[in-house]
Amino acid sequence: MTTEKEQATASAGSARRALVGRLSWGLADQAASSVSNFVVGIYVARSLGVTAFGVFSLAWVTYGVVLNVSRGLATDPLVVRFSGVPDASWRGAVARSTGTALGVGAAIGAACLVAGLGLGGRVGPAFTALAVMLPGLLLQDAWRFSFFAAGTGRKAFVNDVVWGVALVPAMMVAARVGSVAAFVLAWGASATVAAGYGYLQSGILPRVTEARGWLREQRDLGYRYLVENVSLSGASQLRAYGLGAIVGIGAVGAVRGAELLMGPFLAVLMGLSLVTVPEAARVLRQAPRRLGKFCLLLGGGQAVAALLWGGALLLMPDRLGELVLGAVWHSASQLIVPITLGVAGAGLGTGAAAGLRALGAARRSLRCQLFASACYVSGGLGGAAAGGTVGSAWGVAAATVSGSAVWWLQLRFALRERHRDPIPEVRTS
Repeated sequence: MTTEKEQATASAGSARRALVGRLSWGLADQAASSVSNFVVGIYVARSLGVTAFGVFSLAWVTYGVVLNVSRGLATDPLVVRFSGVPDASWRGAVARSTGTALGVGAAIGAACLVAGLGLGGRVGPAFTALAVMLPGLLLQDAWRFSFFAAGTGRKAFVNDVVWGVALVPAMMVAARVGSVAAFVLAWGASATVAAGYGYLQSGILPRVTEARGWLREQRDLGYRYLVENVSLSGASQLRAYGLGAIVGIGAVGAVRGAELLMGPFLAVLMGLSLVTVPEAARVLRQAPRRLGKFCLLLGGGQAVAALLWGGALLLMPDRLGELVLGAVWHSASQLIVPITLGVAGAGLGTGAAAGLRALGAARRSLRCQLFASACYVSGGLGGAAAGGTVGSAWGVAAATVSGSAVWWLQLRFALRERHRDPIPEVRTS
């Protein structure tokens, strides 16, 4: 007869295998997504040169801001409150969440269209193209988070593979046109194809008409996550615009080039971020006192991996770097050390951020992000004024490490509060 101890051991082993499986699909999905983004970045950098690549990078950074608006309002509350819930509850929440993402894309896309038409020059057409593509881009991202909330990361992986496959002919057409706007359109159109496939995968129709109801229901988390996410991506955008004004558009391209060199590691970092909050929420429900250890292992492992990857980049021959980035390599290679330290600091902080999200401690996480974003902008622009592109990179690295320390301090306080006064944060309807 099987003893209770043997049953507990078997159950624990099964839970670990399930966790590894979910994490593996998160890594696989982000690998597919990041490989696509990496190839797009490299292709555009080699095709257009430093200055035009800088214009493309400004559109890319702007997309990052809009993406974080959508996540804060639509998918972050979904992941926190509807991970591992009954299927009926999940499907209803996903319909409203994806509808909210579509609504955000349409509303901000209209604003980008006006801005693009007003700017003109080299930058305007890129923003006009981005405006048209935003709804599809945001819906595709919303499907990914919806699948991970349900624990079906395989579907998110397949969806990103569809995007990558659709990118190939789209990029070939864009290369013949040879403009920044063409590349933005190709990138967004292929994402829209994947967004349509997400509907076929889930069988759920996004309900834009219920977006207002979703925002009202999730306002206690959604609006704080909105400010938190926008402060993060907005800081990156301000730093990019400020760097372009202080040093030149070419400096923006150099920073983006260095970030592309970190691409394979960032794929791991972002892939884990897709599943860390759902997994931290599961740990919180099943073994609350293990949450701190889980977050520490998560953040520490990512920081060490970033340092190892940066060390490997420093050993890369110039000939190989030029093969990858072309003319962008020379300026990007000077930023490897500070950007590596910055990414390591960010990786360490994501462990604490996952813990705060799982706890539903939106006020604490908001304070952390506002502090980190203020440091990021002041460090990036102050460094640019003092030392150009390299100075900006070092300023950002110092800011990121400082922000990570604050994240962990706030997680420590939140865990103490949880142990004194446990309050469930999970909704299933």
